[in-house]
Amino acid sequence: MSELQTPDLLERSGLPDDLRFLVEKYPRSDWAAHRNIGGMAQFWLQRHAMFRDLGGLLTTGIADYREGVRSAADFAQWFAPRLNYFLGHLDGHHNIEDQHYFPVFARAEKRLARGFEILDGDHHAIHDVLERNAATANDFLRALNADEDARRFAADAYADANQRLVAMLTRHLDDEEDLIIPLILDRGEMALGVA
Repeated sequence: MSELQTPDLLERSGLPDDLRFLVEKYPRSDWAAHRNIGGMAQFWLQRHAMFRDLGGLLTTGIADYREGVRSAADFAQWFAPRLNYFLGHLDGHHNIEDQHYFPVFARAEKRLARGFEILDGDHHAIHDVLERNAATANDFLRALNADEDARRFAADAYADANQRLVAMLTRHLDDEEDLIIPLILDRGEMALGVA
């Protein structure tokens, strides 16, 4: 990726105006009924919905733990597999996009190439926060066997890391969809070679 001056994911309110020409032609409200919304686009949107749902589930789960709704042992049993699934699938999803889909889409519409560089940059930023999230989650799980103050401190640290990751991911997923789905609707999955 080239050196690119882009706003931090937490400061960005969407894609730059010059990259929004297709989403203006194909607004979100029209996506579901469009004739070119094929299996790959639907799958992509479903995966993104799953990441949003899991991020929300983890956010709610840590809040429930902090409010005493779950015991430490119950929470650890509930939390660990969901977190591992979320982080592992998110990392794999981004790798596939970076290595396969983004280059295909950038070649198909040169005017969007900078948008795919932005999304690639997002992946690097998210990966760093994802690693921090995993580290604070591991610290938190270890602290569940410690005293109350250590548990509370570790839960707060994880909640902060999770909040940052979910906020960045939400902005990124929205921007990614605004770039990719309109391109698919405009060209069709077969013509793009992603069907």
